[in-house]
Amino acid sequence: MRLLRPSLALCALLAPLALAETASAQQNFYAGKTVNIVVGFSPGGGYDAYARLLARHYNRFIPGNPNVVVQNMPGAGSLLAVRNLEGAAPKDGTVIAAFNPGLLIQSMTIPEKIKADFQEFSWLGSIGNDLRVCYTWGAKGIKNFDQMLKRDQIVMGDTGAGSSAYVNQKMLQQIFGVKMKQVLGYPGSAEKRIAIERGELDGDCGSWTSIPEDWIRDKKIDVLIRFQKEVSHGLPASVTYAGDIVKDPNKRKLLDLLNAPSEIGRPYILSKAVPADRLSVLRDAFDKTMKDAQFKADADKQQLIIDPIQGAKVSGMLKELYSTPPDVVREAKEITGS
Repeated sequence: MRLLRPSLALCALLAPLALAETASAQQNFYAGKTVNIVVGFSPGGGYDAYARLLARHYNRFIPGNPNVVVQNMPGAGSLLAVRNLEGAAPKDGTVIAAFNPGLLIQSMTIPEKIKADFQEFSWLGSIGNDLRVCYTWGAKGIKNFDQMLKRDQIVMGDTGAGSSAYVNQKMLQQIFGVKMKQVLGYPGSAEKRIAIERGELDGDCGSWTSIPEDWIRDKKIDVLIRFQKEVSHGLPASVTYAGDIVKDPNKRKLLDLLNAPSEIGRPYILSKAVPADRLSVLRDAFDKTMKDAQFKADADKQQLIIDPIQGAKVSGMLKELYSTPPDVVREAKEITGS
């Protein structure tokens, strides 16, 4: 014991020196380098806007203050950017990918097409989740979810099978028993909104933050159900939460699986081969960026919602997701149209 005490004291003295040495090594590594955020979509969209917001502030918190730039790599619904991490991209912590988290579900429902195990990547974090809701046009007189269930038919539309709105609508049908007619073939959200205002469609499902501001302000719509437990950004807590309705354990697992992409939101990943100390530095810088006043002010200016999730938490969510029973995955495949 007499020998042990000096050893413990020595460790206590050396620990700060080791941390300082690690920080110095990372600063030396990133100084003068460029960190690329590879976005799996073309310029101008939401993923691109968020990535460019991050790029403008991220370097201030990475030791060595490297340049941080956005590179667009559209293709295969953002899968090309993911595969780039496994392929030609450097594995040294200088390449980060931004992608559509819907690929997570597709990697489980159609693994023969989406050949990617997202547990085999390092997760930096997510810049914000996607608060999904379903609503009807106010003139339709459907004021709550119970009234929706009693209707003989609810008409909603979409661009085609597989989109987030399509999946939400299918969830209303197959998990909750809403009697619905889906009209497919709309070119985009703008055309659907016109159809809703004209009365051709009863309503829609979508991101709460993407609903026209005047529809919310002037109470032109009635929001009937939300798919996330936490509420934010002005969504009334009184709106029915989907998880409170589902009592069947298997249906609850199905709901959790289909909700996973919107819960994870807008994630950033790196190659699993990136050294652990470098990943730790990048995660710490990401977390500090999310709390930075200048970053938040920039986001507010662009009306970009920031609701971050730390990388370690996302990794935990992913582990739970991939433990979903096979029969539930098969049901999800039917709903998503995979």
